[in-house]
Amino acid sequence: MLRVPAVFSVPGDALAGAAAAGHRANRGTALAVCASLCLYEAGMALNDWADRALDAGERPHRPIPSGRIAPGAALGAAAGLTAAGLGLAAAAGRPALATATTLAGTVWAYDLWLKNTPAGPAAMAAARGLDLLLGTAATATAAARTEAAAPRPSRGRLLPARARTGRPGTGPGPGTGSGAAREARRALPSAALLAAHTYGVTLVSRRETTGGSTALPLAALAAVGGIARSAGRNPVPDKASWPDPPRRRGSRAVRPTPPPARRRTAARTAPGGDRPAAGAAFAALYGATAARPLLHAALNPSPHFYQRAVGGGIRAMIPLQASLAARAGRTGTATALLALVPLARRLSRKVSPT
Repeated sequence: MLRVPAVFSVPGDALAGAAAAGHRANRGTALAVCASLCLYEAGMALNDWADRALDAGERPHRPIPSGRIAPGAALGAAAGLTAAGLGLAAAAGRPALATATTLAGTVWAYDLWLKNTPAGPAAMAAARGLDLLLGTAATATAAARTEAAAPRPSRGRLLPARARTGRPGTGPGPGTGSGAAREARRALPSAALLAAHTYGVTLVSRRETTGGSTALPLAALAAVGGIARSAGRNPVPDKASWPDPPRRRGSRAVRPTPPPARRRTAARTAPGGDRPAAGAAFAALYGATAARPLLHAALNPSPHFYQRAVGGGIRAMIPLQASLAARAGRTGTATALLALVPLARRLSRKVSPT
């Protein structure tokens, strides 16, 4: 019921979301990872409960048809894990809870109503994109709280918290509604790439028990090439990361000193940095991981190779998440994520990820 190899593809969503918004992983990121794991496994349990009649004929080895798990226990586990995921998201702040609630609703709608409809792949893709944005929301909220709590001397006294989070002339801080929306917009391109990959994998998974034509894995293969190319490029910086215009001080023009977070962002995006090369390398690894099983399925569109293509697509999410983190300047995070690939591959030989 809880397919462990696929679980390794979940933590990278929150880490890539944090990196895409320009933040280091923090307490909010950890809460987002835990919430994502709970909601992902809730979806797995609910999927088995909803498909119990179909699995009795096509996959009798699964936990419910085989009698290892009672249907009521699977449904109870799905409800309990969903509640746990929402509770963890609530601890990360209201933006994270709002995102997690939308994610949970998407997961339940997919498993109960949308899975076998034309909207099914889009719903699954939206769930993955929302999972990345959950990491963005939770990380940004934790970073804003830390910044607001940090004392900043000004003419011999400390600035009040309100002044630190939204000073006149500097725009709203990351803790405000517009600040959270701005950081979510910065993460949208990464969420879109992850969602596009998920859409292709979901389309292939619909035929994994029956096999299909050569056209479907070839189309997914072309999509992987486009995603890898986009993931290997540097994102275009948004206006929030541009230098502030100079201000007049008497007869002189004075350019404000950017805050530390923006100085770090500028350093990561400076010409000559290793971000372009690292992002391209991780994107190439993603492309190789996803393309090989899809090519096999195109050459032999049998259920066996379709299942292998789906499993490879799930594992390929890890190097894709790593490439998204690397292109945002978090090469260390990207490298750490790759350590999950051999673990997922080893476990997939014992437990099917689908």
